Amino acid sequence: MTAKTFDIRSLFVRPGDRLKLAAEKINQSRRGLAALVVDENGVLIDIVTDGDIRRAILDGLDMDTPVAALKTRKAPSAYPYPVVAPATLNAAELLAFMRERSVPQVPLVDGDGRPVDVVRLVDLFPHDELGMQAVVMAGGLGQRLRPLTTDMPKPMLPVGNRPLLERTVEMLRAAGVRRVNVTTHYKAEKIREHFGDGRAFGVDIEYINEDTPLGTAGALSLLPASPDPLLVINGDVLTQVDFRAMLQFHREQSAALSVAVRKYDLQVPYGVLECEGAVVRGLREKPVYTYFVNAGIYLLEPEARALIPSGHRFDMTDLINRLIESGKRVVSFPVVEYWLDIGQLGDYERAQRDVQSSQFDQ
Repeated sequence: MTAKTFDIRSLFVRPGDRLKLAAEKINQSRRGLAALVVDENGVLIDIVTDGDIRRAILDGLDMDTPVAALKTRKAPSAYPYPVVAPATLNAAELLAFMRERSVPQVPLVDGDGRPVDVVRLVDLFPHDELGMQAVVMAGGLGQRLRPLTTDMPKPMLPVGNRPLLERTVEMLRAAGVRRVNVTTHYKAEKIREHFGDGRAFGVDIEYINEDTPLGTAGALSLLPASPDPLLVINGDVLTQVDFRAMLQFHREQSAALSVAVRKYDLQVPYGVLECEGAVVRGLREKPVYTYFVNAGIYLLEPEARALIPSGHRFDMTDLINRLIESGKRVVSFPVVEYWLDIGQLGDYERAQRDVQSSQFDQ
């Protein structure tokens, strides 16, 4: 069912392998495929999905945790054992099998339980759209990147062999997003001249020009109403985030808004005292504190968009706080893929190095 060049063994991990290796296997597949946990005889004993990895991160598990630890965590779930299908099923039978069990992908196994392939629903519907539209926030002045942005909007700066915004649009198209909205303000004509209506890039592009900047959420009030989820991404983000995985996670969590987050470790360069008044109760030498920081990518349901005031400056932080105050469900989606916020000249130089040394364009 998958491409002839696909080697199922590239997804194999053993129970004692680390979560980091499972995450690498998932990312290297470029298709969101689960890592397959096999025993010494190659028999499938578990699967590790993208969602498993991200939930483990949110629960504080270290990426050096053995893969086997996830199996215990799955015991109370609807599917404590991996859902597999016989390799003998045809496409129609597979489709019925996957819909009945509400799984987006399934390993195919032979008579001995050894995996021989993995099939995703999207493989059965290769031209299926993702079921959401996107907004790229591209109206910023890019002042911290002067003089590069003197005559060019920041999202149009070349990263490798093409503009950053073109890379973002290509990521969206590859994920199945066909309707892309671009908010513009500074040097808007540069963006319009390059992309036009988007057809040359495989998408339909509409432009939302902000005469006055409306913040990171305010411009969304200018969009027509839609029942679909809305993916919002800052125009200065270079990433390989799996948007399909984010949508699946968002739906599993029944969220009104999902915000992509990045793990950030902050090391204090001094010994930190734990005190009660004048009494020292403990000392931690150069401790490391871990935080989740905003990665500038969001998924919004219509109920979240409804709380954005029309025509007024309103930031995503304002919307998140308003949703929480209203009792709506806001969840975090940890980014494990490549991610870089190109805010300053040093970030831009790093982006150039990373793209040239990686497989972004392969």
